[in-house]
Amino acid sequence: MKLLFPQSRTAALTGIVINTAGGITGGDQFEITADVAPDCHMVLSTQAAERAYRAQPGEVAHLRNVISVGQGARMDWLPQETMLYDNAALCRSLEVDLAEDSRLLMAEPVLFGRTAMGEVLNHIFFRDSINIKRDGQILFADRTLIDGDATNLLNNSAIGAGCNAMASVLLAAPDAERFLDPARALMPSTAGVSLIRDGLLFARLLAVDGFTLRKTLVPLIELLGAAPIPKTWMI
Repeated sequence: MKLLFPQSRTAALTGIVINTAGGITGGDQFEITADVAPDCHMVLSTQAAERAYRAQPGEVAHLRNVISVGQGARMDWLPQETMLYDNAALCRSLEVDLAEDSRLLMAEPVLFGRTAMGEVLNHIFFRDSINIKRDGQILFADRTLIDGDATNLLNNSAIGAGCNAMASVLLAAPDAERFLDPARALMPSTAGVSLIRDGLLFARLLAVDGFTLRKTLVPLIELLGAAPIPKTWMI
């Protein structure tokens, strides 16, 4: 893996994570640790979508991301899509520890195959865990587990209604409430956003494909971050 620091259109330090292997497969183990010093602003994104390829039987890839954000600091965690291929096996986690007055903007988009290629995910294993803490206390926790026929599962009207792309977006900030109405104005019928508690706004987006997902996701990220999305998203 590599980390590059391109010129930014903002005052934030922007880092771009590059997986030079070109993807992830069973048995791989990756870990990213980031510490944002007090009163600093860091943006972390990726060069392109991360691809989770077919794994050998019994092999699971592990991707662990651990972030701490100091007093008065801000982290924008904005990786591009994780794309799952048939027979992928991926266990992924994001752990963030926030100081009392720090901010976090997080987006985690996932694509279930390439819709334009007519791909069908007959079997995948995907376990996703998100834990956000503030001063050591749990602020937000989310779990996703898909083990089996993802395409059939997502076709269920109570789960995905035929959508093959999703994203989770979270803003943890003292002024999160002021973004609620503008964020709701961006939402299509397949997405929703709520103020879960004071200072915590969360959105879940579904779309038929990645292109449609980005039509809502990119404006939402720019709204909540009050800044342009990293350039790599547009290349």
